Amino acid sequence: MQPDENDIVYNQYGVDLFAIVNKIAEFITGSDASLDGFFAWFYSAWAVYSVIAFIASIIFIIGIIYSYIRYGQLSEEEAAGLAAAEKRWREIHGANQENRRWNEVQQHVASGNPNDWKLAIIEADIILGEVLHEAGYAGKTIGDQLKSASTSNFSSLQDAWDAHLIRNKIAHEGADFVLTQQAAKAAMIKYQRVFKEFGAI
Repeated sequence: MQPDENDIVYNQYGVDLFAIVNKIAEFITGSDASLDGFFAWFYSAWAVYSVIAFIASIIFIIGIIYSYIRYGQLSEEEAAGLAAAEKRWREIHGANQENRRWNEVQQHVASGNPNDWKLAIIEADIILGEVLHEAGYAGKTIGDQLKSASTSNFSSLQDAWDAHLIRNKIAHEGADFVLTQQAAKAAMIKYQRVFKEFGAI
């Protein structure tokens, strides 16, 4: 019995691969096709696929870049929203709190006890650090924050430095540093100028 055109022909070495490829080509193209014709069709299909894959890759990369940019924008908007909320809260509640702390500092400096004068300087300097932090000045210490500032947007910068240096003398020299009440009051005036500039009191 002779094989017809639909049979897969086997030889002594195994399956006739060329016959299988021809059958696949006929199935795909819908007509009789040679091996060369099948490969020509395959290369054409591959070229079309490559173009589509390239375009899809470009769209995917653009999508990633857009998502990254948009994520950054949303993060900035969220940070700005939080900052605005904190500012509103401070306007409603913070000023009263700072005023109470400032009143306590003034009570200390008005005391007849020299230790209270030093305590007033230290507490005022703590408030200074908080005010500078909330104003956006970077630095681990108040000295670092003041170094990052400029008189162009911080008119009382020298007052802050002068007052902070007195606090440093208290911290470093301890009991050896003699602070008069007049010097303490002068420092309070400097702190007060800074706090008023930033709306802390």
